[in-house]
Amino acid sequence: MEELLVSYIKSKISVTDEEMEVILSYFKPIKLKKNELLLTNGQSSQRTFFVVSGCLRIFFINEEGQDSTRYFAFENQFATALVSFITSEPSEEFIQAVEDSEVYYITHKNFYHLLEIIPQWEKFYRIYLEIAYVTNTKRLMSFLVQDALEKYRQLLDENPIIVRRLSNKMVASYLNISQETLSRLKSKL
Repeated sequence: MEELLVSYIKSKISVTDEEMEVILSYFKPIKLKKNELLLTNGQSSQRTFFVVSGCLRIFFINEEGQDSTRYFAFENQFATALVSFITSEPSEEFIQAVEDSEVYYITHKNFYHLLEIIPQWEKFYRIYLEIAYVTNTKRLMSFLVQDALEKYRQLLDENPIIVRRLSNKMVASYLNISQETLSRLKSKL
């Protein structure tokens, strides 16, 4: 299980074996049941998660009670309510395991401690933030300039695992369209 985390870290930064041991000592494994919530609206995001198996979903719930998914993290991906993680303010997001999942987590305190003691961890964090920024900006742009069909085609091209592994309800929530619209799009393609 730990090998996937080691491999991911090594794909982003160069660290000595000793530094890797220190980094890993701050990550803790946790097994999650399907639908288990890791963070709810109003809590401060104090952990970031690395998915070994399964899937985590980050989402909002609007005033009408409709959920809107911002991000899915599958194997070999990190996930957190990043705004809350950075600011320590209450989150407006939820984090949920949408499948039985195995993840590693590191606390906010320990993540920032690594920034102080492992010089390469700053590079790791910069890369992490860059990936999050690009992902979120692309998502925002798709909402502003693409119709439902274009968003669905882009999803199939760039992240087909979402369509393959998750329910229509979750895919529709991610695309910010109704399940009926998603069904129509699927029948067209």
